[in-house]
Amino acid sequence: MNLPHFIYTIDTPKEITFTEKKSNFIAQVYSVENEEAVKVHLLEIKKKYYDASHNCYAYKFADENFRYSDAGEPSGTAGIRILNAIDHFHLANQLVIVIRYFGGTKLGVGLLGKTYYNAAYQVLEKSIINTKHLFQKVKIFAEFDQISTVHRVLSNYQSVILNDEYAKTVKFNCLLKIGEISEILNKLTEMSKNKISAEKVEEFLYR
Repeated sequence: MNLPHFIYTIDTPKEITFTEKKSNFIAQVYSVENEEAVKVHLLEIKKKYYDASHNCYAYKFADENFRYSDAGEPSGTAGIRILNAIDHFHLANQLVIVIRYFGGTKLGVGLLGKTYYNAAYQVLEKSIINTKHLFQKVKIFAEFDQISTVHRVLSNYQSVILNDEYAKTVKFNCLLKIGEISEILNKLTEMSKNKISAEKVEEFLYR
């Protein structure tokens, strides 16, 4: 796993518009956690702004993977500049799209790159940036007489019980904050005198 314990991200979509030498620019930001989410947003933008001159974008994930597109603009003037704005705010799991309607006047490479950066910068600056922490899915197995112990210990941490399953023992499907997992499991083992066990699952998410 190569994921940071926390990230800065923008959850709520935001849009700003402005004009530079008769060209109209529309900058939008979206929260994304995978390539599929990116594809969905790009497809929606392509349909909605079918008559736009360019739909340029950049995105970056928590694992440092990123991609950008100039969408027909001169190389280095759009996508990378949008990514630069994302990096300026140290954001992750973020997609920024800048739609351009050409107004008939060429901006030149320098001003064009600056405009795409400013468009992305402004929509990010005007958005609410949140801090999210990395959680891992963990299965906790307990005897019936240890149910209260599980609830008591987990209530002292930033943990979430997704659901529980009752059979010969009780299985709790939980989300535990990465930095707290070892301490939580040690406390459960100690307080239950080894009647509680756990299994980590290779599923991670930010919340």
